[in-house]
Amino acid sequence: MLLLALAIDLAFGDPSNRYHPVAWIGRLLAAGGRRLCRGSPAALLAGGVAVTVGVAAVAGGAGAAVSALAERLGVAGVLLEALALTCLLAFRGLVGAARAVAADLDRGDLAAARRAVGYHLVSRPTAELGERQVVSATVESVAENLTDSLVAPVFFFLVGGLAWAAVYRVINTADSMFGYRRGPLEYFGKSAARLDDLVNVIPARIAGLSLVVGAALTGESARGALATLRRERRCTESPNAGWTIAAMAGALGVVLEKPSVHTLGTGAAPIVGDIERSVRVLRAASGVSLLLLLAAFVLARALLGLSA
Repeated sequence: MLLLALAIDLAFGDPSNRYHPVAWIGRLLAAGGRRLCRGSPAALLAGGVAVTVGVAAVAGGAGAAVSALAERLGVAGVLLEALALTCLLAFRGLVGAARAVAADLDRGDLAAARRAVGYHLVSRPTAELGERQVVSATVESVAENLTDSLVAPVFFFLVGGLAWAAVYRVINTADSMFGYRRGPLEYFGKSAARLDDLVNVIPARIAGLSLVVGAALTGESARGALATLRRERRCTESPNAGWTIAAMAGALGVVLEKPSVHTLGTGAAPIVGDIERSVRVLRAASGVSLLLLLAAFVLARALLGLSA
């Protein structure tokens, strides 16, 4: 089922329309935010918990219902659940978005590249970014989203099925919408940010180490990736993002900078061609991480079977 979902994502990508499950998740979170993102810090904290946990429960219940229906449909059920899981992945979409930014820059259209990176890849303001800052933001997003778009959803699907993968997607989406230290979101988004930190602890480390191997497989610097990961993995605000961003910076031998927030790696600022290099490392690392996850899943099943 997982392999079928991955094949569908690679072949067709992530459809972008108002009926997509993640679009529904976003609308539910936004509606909850409009109603509960107000009041005292305590009220904001409680409201943030209620919205994030409430939408996660709805999504998890929907995932469980799809799985239960799939069990009754035989072969058709495998396809149904695979299609549902595909909606929680975004690997092809990530690669396509990165290459779209590179294409805009290759045409000399910096304004379009700023819009593309701001719309598809990052939540930071992009209107004033220079070309190399746009490239840096794109490469950072490629690295970090190996965790969010592939490794973590697959990890939670293998651990707890479609329901757990759906819960992960809600937490990750809530963090991207609310997890900022500004205004009322300082308190309202705290629960989403902390939950996202928690659920990504294992996936981010798998993704970071997979990028080291991916660098070796693609002719980039595995030694640089590992050294930078070990040295700078804690140099981001997030306890998880540094694992992948540092590994990618070291693999490419560039500096990845989020202005006024963090600077990872050594060397020059990245150029447009480094986006495609990062995509090649990403693709190799995705295969490595999937093999690690599937091997761990098979081993865990075997050990549980022996203990039973």
